[in-house]
Amino acid sequence: MKISYTDNYTNKAKQAFKKEFNQDNELSIPKITKVCINSGIGKILARTDGNNDNMIQDFSDKLARITGQKPKICKAKKSIAGFKLREGSIVGLNVTLRGKKMADFMDRLINIVFPRTRDFWGIDRKNFDKTGNLTIGITEMNAFPELSYDVIKAGFGVEINFVTNTDSKEKSIKLFEALGFPLKPITPSKK
Repeated sequence: MKISYTDNYTNKAKQAFKKEFNQDNELSIPKITKVCINSGIGKILARTDGNNDNMIQDFSDKLARITGQKPKICKAKKSIAGFKLREGSIVGLNVTLRGKKMADFMDRLINIVFPRTRDFWGIDRKNFDKTGNLTIGITEMNAFPELSYDVIKAGFGVEINFVTNTDSKEKSIKLFEALGFPLKPITPSKK
């Protein structure tokens, strides 16, 4: 059964917040405002000798296929000798999704990527910060159907940040549960 972000938000999430938190105003109901996908490729580029332009283009194309949007190339702002980092060298890629692209990405993530991820038992509730934002790290890029197994040569992972407009962790967890995110169940503590 396919889970749709927009259907779940209008049918389940809004109704749950109206009922549980007594929020009558629809504008006060929390929602996901944006999704940020980051990939740090600085270590991979540092290990290679020679021309890195092809690798940067390759990583950028892979991330563009996954997200449906061209990533922004992030450069180092200052040199750090301990990390062998020079000012202006490329350290990562960044994509920010909003609106329809965000909803499509979340639908694919919930319905396709999480079930295809090896040893995935749900999203840990410790991944929520105190303001209600969720951060997930995915190391296996072959879980995304846009990338074939032979295309993935050098492994790179992505960090996905779901930014919400909630003011508490509890409301955010309730929102993600209503949207169909596979969160780990709460385990009773052993005494």
